[in-house]
Amino acid sequence: MDQGKVVLQNERARLEALTPVNYPCLREIAREPGLIRYSPGVLTTPEGFETYFQKALRETQEGTSQVFLIYDREAGQWAGTSRFMRIDARNRVVEIGSTWIGSRFQGTGLNSAVKSLMLDAAFGPMGFERVEFRIDERNIRSRRAVEKLGARLEGVLRRNVYLDDGFKRNTCVYGLLQHEWTGGNPNR
Repeated sequence: MDQGKVVLQNERARLEALTPVNYPCLREIAREPGLIRYSPGVLTTPEGFETYFQKALRETQEGTSQVFLIYDREAGQWAGTSRFMRIDARNRVVEIGSTWIGSRFQGTGLNSAVKSLMLDAAFGPMGFERVEFRIDERNIRSRRAVEKLGARLEGVLRRNVYLDDGFKRNTCVYGLLQHEWTGGNPNR
């Protein structure tokens, strides 16, 4: 995927590849307390924000992630970020994760539009056969969202990730196979 250009788009969302120039547009949203409470990292401080995005830029350059900024076309505002990560081209497996969206955009359908774009790309032009989601066991809202997309709970990794507050979370692993993806339409 070409860095710095509009990469994926539908009526609701536009996903742009992360660049050293565009990520500061998320600073204001990143200050929201608790935005990534189920994931490691700190966004609310200037240092934490910078560390988070420098790591994301590094992973993009290394080819282990493809990070996107999310633009809500309906609201006309930047809303958050998501990424393809743990890219395994040999086995045609990719994870969609590290998604966070500002609270004013949550529950509006934006996340579903973003995930549909990413799943269409993963199973279409990118040629992946399997997409994974790894979600903190306590994050019921995110778990239900990926279940609505058709992903299946395949197991729980017990006490496998430390969060910044010292809590060691359990991670639910969900999978979706190419032939199971219905484009967000379960009747298809």
